[in-house]
Order: sequence, then C-alpha cells, then structure tokens
Amino acid sequence: MALVVIMAVILSLLGGEASLVLGDIGTATSYHPPYLPTRCYGNRQDQFPPGNLFVAVGEGLWDNGAACVRRYKLRCLSGSKKPCKGGTIDVKVVDFCPKSPCPSTILLSSDAFAAISRPDTKINIEYVQI
Repeated sequence: MALVVIMAVILSLLGGEASLVLGDIGTATSYHPPYLPTRCYGNRQDQFPPGNLFVAVGEGLWDNGAACVRRYKLRCLSGSKKPCKGGTIDVKVVDFCPKSPCPSTILLSSDAFAAISRPDTKINIEYVQI
C-alpha cells in the first residue's frame, strides 16, 4: 500500500506524464477485413462482439488455441505521433495472427484500433486478461 502511495506522489510530481502499469506491455497494429474465417470460430458471424472490438494474437499469447476463450482489457500507451486517445477497451480473441512473423503482440480489428488510437502504424499497449 505504501508503494502505491509513493507512486501516486511521484506521478503527481511528474505532471501525469508517467503512468502506473499494472498489466503486460506489448505492441499493437490494426488488421482489416476480411476477418473470416478465423482460427477460433471459423465462419461464424456471431463470434464478433458488439462494436467489433476483437483481436488476433501472436504466438506468445496464442497458447495452442486456448486464447480463443480469452478477453483482454487494453489501453494505448504511446506511439510515434502521440496517437493515444485515452481510456481502455475490452476485446475478445477470435483469431491467430494471420501473418508470419506477426507484426505485433496483438492485431486489433480496425474498429478496436480506432477506439483507442488515432491512425498510426504501431502502438505500444498495456493489456491484462479479464
């Protein structure tokens, strides 16, 4: 508890330019339609959550397909052109990264990417499984 208070004081002294990270750190890029078929749910249209906030994950998170039932809360931390909009989004894993090698830790649907970031090629993210 004391460490959290100390961190809060440090953050306030820094003017809020730093943040307390509670999840894992990775990178994200966007990917675009066609999204079907996916490695998790094939051609099922009902796999996509409201708002199309879904992702494909790279090898590090794929876990031999066990990632298909996972949800993550993520937020944009930084990028080359200050792209972060602030806030977090909840996303659902629906696919394995379709590119080899995967260009980032997580590939966000174009709608998910737009929800947390202005246009950019790659952003740094914080993510935690929920």
